[in-house]
Amino acid sequence: MTEVIQSFADVRVGVIGVGFVGMAHIEALRRLGIQVVAAARGNVERGTAGATAALPPIAASVDELIEDPSIDAVHVASPNNVHAAQAMRCLGAGKHVICEKPLGVTANETAELVAAANRSGLVHAVCFNMRFYPLNQHMAAEVASGALGSPTLLTGSYLQDWLLLDTDWNWRLDETTGGTLRSVADIGSHWLDLAQFISGQRVVEVMADLHTFVPVRQRPVVEPHTFAGPDPGEASEPVEITNDDAAGILLRFADGARGVLTVSQVAAGRKNALSLQISGSVGSFGWCSEEPDVLWHGHRGQPNQVLQRDGTLMNDTGVAATVLPVGHVEGYADTFRSLFAAVYADVVAGRPSDRRSYPTFADGHDAMLVTEAIARSAASGRWETVERGMQA
Repeated sequence: MTEVIQSFADVRVGVIGVGFVGMAHIEALRRLGIQVVAAARGNVERGTAGATAALPPIAASVDELIEDPSIDAVHVASPNNVHAAQAMRCLGAGKHVICEKPLGVTANETAELVAAANRSGLVHAVCFNMRFYPLNQHMAAEVASGALGSPTLLTGSYLQDWLLLDTDWNWRLDETTGGTLRSVADIGSHWLDLAQFISGQRVVEVMADLHTFVPVRQRPVVEPHTFAGPDPGEASEPVEITNDDAAGILLRFADGARGVLTVSQVAAGRKNALSLQISGSVGSFGWCSEEPDVLWHGHRGQPNQVLQRDGTLMNDTGVAATVLPVGHVEGYADTFRSLFAAVYADVVAGRPSDRRSYPTFADGHDAMLVTEAIARSAASGRWETVERGMQA
């Protein structure tokens, strides 16, 4: 690692994985003025060849990138099954680590990572970037201030359609790389993290129904890029699918609130729609990622309100996550910039702050505990408790 880091411009970063999300990381880091000095392919990633000019130098291997003494921090944006091992190796090499979710594929893996990260004194974060839409930051601070009274019910969904057809394919469909949970782990985990972040309450019990609507898919010989549609001319073979296309989940929160979540990657017409409504004893908030600059505020005895993202009308927490002027929509790519700005403030300081504003490995571990309870509930047909006795 470099000896002195005085600003973002002094930080040298490597990124493992140059697919869809790895490129989102690289672009956000560059917007912050952070040096992305190397990248490594996490697997065979089709679709990046056309973006070669935008890529940093490609390391000969993941090992070479992790062991490079000039690199201060590493972003892990590879397939799910290698997240934990790569993050652990980065910590062992003295690197700050920013890892895509899920942090691992089992709670045992993630618990070990939390313990190792805490021992290391290094900065560590998990990319629950949905928290960093400015209006979600504003909403969380408003709920904490009592603007809704006591939270009572959280409802919503995360819906996509990019895996609707039996000819749609991505590595997430393969349990060996994506894990036994798919729609729940891939996108449902974002909703669950956001619901806990905004409500200030932990999910303590779950009741889940998971289903695979496309039991057999055509797997192409060449791995397609994430979100790429099927290539009619590509040779393929039929593969049985057992992980979840969709889910319906009931939730109980620690302080008595209840929740209902619908997740689907086969919802025709919904491209990337996370919606969340949080109702309280005196009011409600509603937000959707497809209209990210609009927050609905519901009332009983007065007209409802709509807040457009506006730094002159938001609280300080929302303003801190805002970059663009009102009317200039801040979207998905901007959430990575705001998340990384918070993380790299600690990297420049040389250690995690006592009050971190970004999700850490502990949050990644907690997400794994919740999703494992969801898997157990789907198998048992009963309410299952989130086993936080495993918390590191």
